Amino acid sequence: MTTQIVILAAGMGSRLGRSLPKPLTPLADGRSIMQQQFDNIRFAFGEAAQVTIVVGYKLEHIIEAHPDATFVYNDLYDQTNTSKSLLRALQASAPGGVLWMNGDVVFDPEALTRAAAFIARDQSFVSVNTAKVSDEEVKYTTDAAGYIRELSKTVRGGLGEAVGINYISREHKAALIAQLKRVDDQDYFERGLELAIEQGARVEPLDISDLYAVEIDFAEDLERANLFV
Repeated sequence: MTTQIVILAAGMGSRLGRSLPKPLTPLADGRSIMQQQFDNIRFAFGEAAQVTIVVGYKLEHIIEAHPDATFVYNDLYDQTNTSKSLLRALQASAPGGVLWMNGDVVFDPEALTRAAAFIARDQSFVSVNTAKVSDEEVKYTTDAAGYIRELSKTVRGGLGEAVGINYISREHKAALIAQLKRVDDQDYFERGLELAIEQGARVEPLDISDLYAVEIDFAEDLERANLFV
């Protein structure tokens, strides 16, 4: 089955202070953030991977840069957060599981190679970094069986940080859609995923601590990412 992949790229990304959508920010190797994501996707899943981009802010620039993708429009991009962008993408997806990532993550292509093994067995996961646990990041804990129990910025005793690359299985996609509908417009998608977990979705942490993965929010994040590409 062809892997369905979603890139969340509707937001304004104002903290980075760029005029174009943040995913189009150039990296030191000449690629944009989004282009390195596409390269990583092709590396792990081949040319047949189906990529859908959720667009909003200055969408024409992203469409021009990646005309072969499929697009979902979040017309409330300036009023909603990633929960509602992911909701629109999942509602538009074909039957089966969906891999999704934030459009501002620069990461090692090996992260998707590891993800492919989970996707092959249709196992929901959240990619995590256990090497650090910052107060401002989304953190997680696990239950006795090793599945994720809590997933939010307010988690106490977090085992690591979520890095923005995730997968929901065919079995649990409807539950995630239901919870994304329920959450507040300003919630991140992790809130919907946490609620789906409370309703019985079994989501594993996928440890990529030995690989680089940098979410670009500020200029210093971009400088750090450029050390890897």
